[in-house]
Amino acid sequence: MRRYRCTKIVATLGPASSTEESIRALFEAGVDVFRFNFSHGTHADHQARFDIVRGLEAETGRPISVMADLQGPKLRVGTFPGGPIRLETGARFRLELKQAPGTAERATLPHPEIFAAIGPGTDLLLDDGKVRLRVVKCGKDFADTEVITGGPLSDRKGVNVPNAVLPLSALTDKDRKDLRFALDMGADWIALSFVQRPEDVAEARRLIAGRAAVLVKLEKPAGIDQLDAIVEISDAVMVARGDLGVELPPERVPPLQKRIVRTCRAMGKPVIVATQMLDSMVAAPAPTRAEASDVATAVYDSADAVMLSAETASGEYPIEAVVMMNKIITNVESDSYYLAHVHAEHPTPEGTVSDAITLAAREVAESIKARCIITYTTSGSTTLRASRERPTVPILCITSSLATARRLAMAWGVHAVHMAEEQRFSAVVQRATEIAKRDEFGDSGDKVVITAGVPMGTPGSTNVLRVERIP
Repeated sequence: MRRYRCTKIVATLGPASSTEESIRALFEAGVDVFRFNFSHGTHADHQARFDIVRGLEAETGRPISVMADLQGPKLRVGTFPGGPIRLETGARFRLELKQAPGTAERATLPHPEIFAAIGPGTDLLLDDGKVRLRVVKCGKDFADTEVITGGPLSDRKGVNVPNAVLPLSALTDKDRKDLRFALDMGADWIALSFVQRPEDVAEARRLIAGRAAVLVKLEKPAGIDQLDAIVEISDAVMVARGDLGVELPPERVPPLQKRIVRTCRAMGKPVIVATQMLDSMVAAPAPTRAEASDVATAVYDSADAVMLSAETASGEYPIEAVVMMNKIITNVESDSYYLAHVHAEHPTPEGTVSDAITLAAREVAESIKARCIITYTTSGSTTLRASRERPTVPILCITSSLATARRLAMAWGVHAVHMAEEQRFSAVVQRATEIAKRDEFGDSGDKVVITAGVPMGTPGSTNVLRVERIP
């Protein structure tokens, strides 16, 4: 089940993809990481899908990554018992903490954190930005606003506060329950929503306690303001363009996407580009040309992975969406411009033996036309360094940790294989070359470049580079 591409595919499971047949078809079409969206479905639903994924992994022998995506805080207005209202541009509208029926003049906003963070001039976005209010006067339990962009408003529509850092944890009570379940279930990645500051990630890390890797969804402008600090404390990042595009003007999202991808690559952290990538395929068997170009742009920018959401969770053509995404990726990666663009810049290595060895592995592999770079790793750090280099040859990761192999399914160019721990470097070399031949990375007589750490099994101790031939 080797993938003949470097960029990975993340697909969301849901009502349209819950059977063993559909999940198998998605995997065979090219999915590397399955996303479990905890905004929807019951724990029993997620467990059933998880069991299918792990059964498929055992059957194929290829590590499959599972991402549990937590919902995060959802800020909403109250209800309108008389039915939807319409807010006219220029009108006044009052938001109050007090619970009372919503009318055309006022609505309940049951979130004291919002009132604590806003002030005169603050904009509030309702219903994914369709309605925009500007605060004229406010207190600890109310806000009088002017309607800047009018429109209809109905029960429990969402509220966004783009220009304020809200005194809210990224983890609600629901998230904490979902997190405990996801960890007990065996998720490889925990995706955090509503991250505004590094402290949000640190809080989640304390709760996760190393049982899964931490992926941050960048969907709040406040998070972008502390981008470097947040990326540094994370294990991976998602460019969550849907929510980001609500709180920011659409024209600002593409440059931010590129900035986030560049920052993640420089720090050696996997990055996913997500939201509406092939959105028309929710209801149509083929994407628009603009959507195909959108996926291609993320690949050209050297994102580690691209993600499908509703396309595979609830769409009418989930398999076709993965097949199309796979085709777009493989076409882009065979383009000579892609190779020149991706390899035009390489991040500056840190002054460590591990970084020096990894840099040398890429240069040696390209110079001698090796068929692949083989990394022997325990924690995965060596392989992520190799992935950051974006070599022109595949990266075959050999690890004695199944958890590491699963997590690395998200990393650019990495084909992870789990095997029993070896104590002697000579045994690692023999096993690695056998796997390279078995998994079609090369034939007898072909050269491969191997990196490892001696003594064996010590995380972060990469200090050996060796050129071998496949027997």
